[in-house]
Order: sequence, then C-alpha cells, then structure tokens
Amino acid sequence: MVAMTGKRSLKVAIIGAGMSGICMAVKLQDAGIDSFTIFEKADDVGGTWRDNTYPGLTCDIPSRYYAYSFRPNPDWSHLLPPGPEIQAYFRQVADERGIRRHIRFSATVTKAEYDDGQWRLTTADGEETFDVLVTATGFLRVPRFPQITGRDTFAGPAFHSSRWDHSVSLPDKRIGVIGTGSTGVQITAELGGKVRQLKVFQRTAQWIAPMPNLRYSPLTRAALRRSPRLNRLPYRFWGWYVKSTFGRAPIRPGFPRNLATFLCRWNLRLSVRDPQLRAKLTPKDLPMCKRLIFAGHFYRSVQQPGVEVITEGIDHIEPRGIVTANGTLHELDVLVYATGFDARAYVRPLEVIGEGGVSLDEAWADGPMAYRSVAVPGFPNLFMLMGPHSPIGNQSLVPVAEDQADYAMWWIKRLRDGVLHAAAPTEAATKKYNESMKAAMPQTIWVTGCSSWYLGQDGLPELFPWTPETHRRLLSQPVFADFDVRTD
Repeated sequence: MVAMTGKRSLKVAIIGAGMSGICMAVKLQDAGIDSFTIFEKADDVGGTWRDNTYPGLTCDIPSRYYAYSFRPNPDWSHLLPPGPEIQAYFRQVADERGIRRHIRFSATVTKAEYDDGQWRLTTADGEETFDVLVTATGFLRVPRFPQITGRDTFAGPAFHSSRWDHSVSLPDKRIGVIGTGSTGVQITAELGGKVRQLKVFQRTAQWIAPMPNLRYSPLTRAALRRSPRLNRLPYRFWGWYVKSTFGRAPIRPGFPRNLATFLCRWNLRLSVRDPQLRAKLTPKDLPMCKRLIFAGHFYRSVQQPGVEVITEGIDHIEPRGIVTANGTLHELDVLVYATGFDARAYVRPLEVIGEGGVSLDEAWADGPMAYRSVAVPGFPNLFMLMGPHSPIGNQSLVPVAEDQADYAMWWIKRLRDGVLHAAAPTEAATKKYNESMKAAMPQTIWVTGCSSWYLGQDGLPELFPWTPETHRRLLSQPVFADFDVRTD
C-alpha cells in the first residue's frame, strides 16, 4: 500500500514491535500509509510475551478479549490464554499483515529529538528523521530487583522471572521464589508439588480471585475457524463481561465491587483449611486495592508437600541461600526474583527531547503526566501507546492500545491531508485533564490504604479513575481546541 495521490507523504517511526506496535502498524496500513518503520531492540516481535517465558505464564484477561478486534483468534486453547499462545498470535498477525518488512530488529533507539518540525532518531546505525513518532515500548518491561544485601553472592542460578533460565533443571531443585505478585503466584501455582522443595518468600499477602481456566474443545475451535461472524461473538461477550465486572469494580462502590470482595474472601476461606497458613495468606488491605490476581490452583499448590510460605523478612542472601530476619538459613539451589517491574519506565532509557531542548524526564520531574494517556505538551507529533494513566488496572490492554492508536490516527490523517503540520496538547488542557483525574481518584478502591506499584510520587494511583468505556469515549472525541496546532 502507498500513500494516496495528493496527500502529504508521512514518515512514521514506531518504537517497539510488541502488541501495541503491531496494532499501530495495522492502523497505518488500513489508512493507506505504508511509509512507517518499527524499531525493535530484540530479534522478534511480541514484547512482554516474547520476554516472559516462566512456568505457569498465563494472561489474566479472558483469551477471547485479549485479541485485536480486527483479528479475533479462534485457536485459543483455554479461557485464560497461556503465554506461548499469545506470542504465537502476535507473530501470526505480524506475518499475515506483512509487518515484518517494516521492522528493524536489534535496533535500539537511544535518542529521539524534535528539531525543525521533525523527529530525529538515533540508533547504532546513525540518525534518521521522521514526521511522526509513536512510542509503543510496552508496560511493566524493565525488571526490578530488590535491594537485598548479598544479592550477588548466591552460588546457584539466580534470575528475574522475565529472564527465565530454561537451561536449569527444576524437579530436583530446592527453589526460592521472592515475591507473591501475579508472577510469583503463577510460578508457585505451577511448580508447587512438582519440585523437590519450593520456598515462597512473601512480603505482602495477595487476594486471589477464583477463576478456573477452562479448556476450549477442538469442536469449539473448529466452529469458530469456519465462521468469522461467529468468531466475533465471543470477543464481544467477554468484552462486555470484563467492562461490566472488573472494569467497574475498582472504580466505584456497588455490586461488582461487593461481589469481587465476597468471592476473594470465600475463595481463601474455603480453599485453605489450615488456620495458620490461612492467616499467612490473608491480606490486610481490601481486594482490588492492588492488582487482583486470577490463579485457580494457587491455594492448592501452596498446600502441597515441600511448599513453604515464609513471611519473615529477608535479612540477606549468602552463597547457600536466604537468611531471614530471625536468623534462619533457607538453603536453596535456585533463586527466582518475581519482584516485578519499574512501573514508571515508560519509554526509558530512551532519551526523548521535545521543543526548546526540554527532555521528557524534565517534563515529568513531578511524575509522568499526559493528555488523555496519549500525548504530552511540548512534544509535537508524539503519540504514546500505554502512556501515563492508561486504564491498565481494569481493562484488557489490547482494546486500550486500539483506542490509543485510533486517536493517534485521527491526528496523523490530518497531518497527511495537510490540515496541519504539527500538534501537541496545550499545558492548560493537560493540567485540567490531570486535575479532573485526581479529583475522581477518591472513589476508587486503589486509594484505600494499600502500598502498591500503582501509586505515584504524590501517593495517588497512576491509573485511569473511570470506566474503560469513558477512556474510549475520550479518545474517540478529539478536541481540536485542546491542542497547540501549527499549519506551517
């Protein structure tokens, strides 16, 4: 596909070939824009689903809704999709749409600077200019390690969950897992009872929502493959389900929140009969104050022989294992850090410089801030997918990326048509938008007293405080007056 006759020929740079980057590429293709380049630091597409390969990796969003609306997937094997199937899906979409020819693999962009109406990108191969810059660098991608004394002294294999070492044999090992967030829970659920010994070092107990991961029958998959129209129905149903339940429960009081709270509490009570273990696994905060975890067999796994949940704080790590604050040495053969990611990395370590030489780090000195999660004042023709305050806490990220890409396309089409030359949100509109979000935060469950990676420097969650439908509506109705627009 080529740009339409009479239209301005735009060069678009996309940074990242994960779920969001592939989505943006498809939207550009559908608009007849083929002059785009995707810069990918790795050697394959997929982003987080390429990097994360730990045992038990599963998405916590129903598989039918963790897919592009323009490409439903009939081949999911389970209600909650396994990580390898998600990676295979994104590879398939990239191949079907011929996107790989636009990708420069093993190409890390170190700097992007807006100069004289264009974005100048710097890689190891040199510099290149583009009219539009789209960052699709993903979310929760930069591993975070705990500051524990002696962390580098452990004698056995030690690695972050997102950099799993598959050369290490597990069944005969004494394995320590630090962390009980979503990743730690999934690893524990998968390995409990299958390895020689599993010690789970828990700083904070997590609420676990009951959601059995049912398997789709071959007959169901065959029927959906034969009928594209039928294949779209599950996408719509599960989209409605997510938005009606998980999409509303954290946002405001009501039945969805009460039901989720009831299910989490009774799931723990009915699943763990030992009162001492149940006390260890009982959180002090309310369900959904942190990211709600879906793991149907976690409680069963922690009750298997050879599994121990340790709540004593870690004092230090030594070559033989972990020493807790009470002086106990927990001898280990393998150490896994399921300690999460830098939730505020966004495009970092990429250096982004806007007008007047102001860097994105300087613009965000008081915390990440964007206009409707997509654009930043002082950075013309820059669009962010999964930018600050995206609705990542209560929605499937795939439709979020689609909505943000569609919003970017609204502006890109006007750039192509010559209606404008550059556009960035005004400081006033961005400040007003962010103040309205802060005003809405008190009704959310995220401010009820827990300590989580959701919270920013000001103590408020860096999340979208309204329903997913509201986010879509805001992005489907661009306000021209909220932007500093230049026509020459």
